[in-house]
Amino acid sequence: MSENQKLTDVTMPQLAESLVSATIAKWLKKPGDSIEQYEPICEVITDKVNAEIPSTLDGVMGEILAQEGQTVNVGEVICRISVASAQEAAVLSHTAVNRSASTAGQPQEGTNESYSMRSRYSPAVQSLAAEHRIDLSQVQGSGMGGRITRKDVLAYIEKGGAAASYAAEGAAFNPSQAPKETVQHRSMSPFEGLQHQTPSEPSPPLGTAIPNVRHSGLHLTESPKIPTIEVEGMEGGRSEYFIDVTPMRNAIARNMRQSVTEIPHAWTMIEVDVTNIVLLRNQLKDEFKRKEGVNLTYLAFLLKAVVNAIKDYPIMNSFWAVDKIVVKRDINLSLAVGTEDSVLTPVIHRADQKNIAGLAREIEELARKTREGKLKLDDMQGGTFTVNNTGSFGSILSYPIINYPQAAILTFESIVKKPVVINDMIAVRSMANLCLSLDHRILDGVICGRFLQRVKDNLEGYTLDTKLY
Repeated sequence: MSENQKLTDVTMPQLAESLVSATIAKWLKKPGDSIEQYEPICEVITDKVNAEIPSTLDGVMGEILAQEGQTVNVGEVICRISVASAQEAAVLSHTAVNRSASTAGQPQEGTNESYSMRSRYSPAVQSLAAEHRIDLSQVQGSGMGGRITRKDVLAYIEKGGAAASYAAEGAAFNPSQAPKETVQHRSMSPFEGLQHQTPSEPSPPLGTAIPNVRHSGLHLTESPKIPTIEVEGMEGGRSEYFIDVTPMRNAIARNMRQSVTEIPHAWTMIEVDVTNIVLLRNQLKDEFKRKEGVNLTYLAFLLKAVVNAIKDYPIMNSFWAVDKIVVKRDINLSLAVGTEDSVLTPVIHRADQKNIAGLAREIEELARKTREGKLKLDDMQGGTFTVNNTGSFGSILSYPIINYPQAAILTFESIVKKPVVINDMIAVRSMANLCLSLDHRILDGVICGRFLQRVKDNLEGYTLDTKLY
């Protein structure tokens, strides 16, 4: 290191108020690599989501102090970056610009692993691309393995690429060419855009026998991931399998154990007639899709009913604080989303200030982020009440574990057609169960029974005249 250079410590940042540590998942830079400001230097795993640590300055990667797989407390040094003097920095910057210009348009070479970095975008790159409405797939990356840097996006903008992307985006959307509506199974996942769908088919003529079709209710977006295992040979030719516990799975285990250990759980259930919601949604979903570009899901109606019930019973929106009960003013709804290998709870903030259409848009946005693996820590923080759609995999009765430290969690089960007695007559109605787990330190059966009854009244109060806006 020259006399005009100095080493600057890089510490583990406070990614969120409740996080005190994070695990180094992968270093994106190695000693000797040049680093630009805002360029990610490593990936970390937290209790909530995976994140990237960006560099706060330009320089050269020096010593790496935290190894991959190591858990580091907030404030601890993870690496050092060599920062050049002002004169050297200007020379390095000029050289980097010339090198970038000379390599522009040339394909990136490397292994498959390096090439996969092409589609990994830092928060700074994502924000800049969103601001200028740029399709990042059209940007040439100059970073490691073809990764797109902030300077790549700025160079693309200077060349007029932003205008071209905007024009292409406008031309791509044509309502008259939108795909036809698809038929969805009655068991809806929290994010219906993620579930498997089958093309619409014409209804059979009257009198035609309808084939007996069985459906599991599962809506996986892809084949379940096969975990990495090690086979341990045993006597007699038998084998047993060892699956490494990931930081995410370890966090889930810790949080679940804390919830069932500290919170005295109780639960109750109520049955709801959702026939009107089914009819209302079928009436409005096509127009809503054309107008908003997102799906109108059953979950949007449920969330609105839950929000209005919490307004009437604000104690449901609270948590235990030893010598006091803290009631939150904002209603931030957490949505429990189960994937093949984890459970996430992204949050709709200030759900009480949104109408049904707004909630549908929020659901679609969280669906997109979950699908693309772009959930941020802000998307996971601040939940005050959790809603889970266990009906997405055909469940009709569940006992949910409370999302610590909240006071309650509500599950929405499968919508099933049943014979129901109405005014001493039998009718076929669309029915669903609502199951509520409660913290018995805060809530009792009376208040929870009234809360569930209010949710039921709100759901059954929807009519064909209900407005989405």
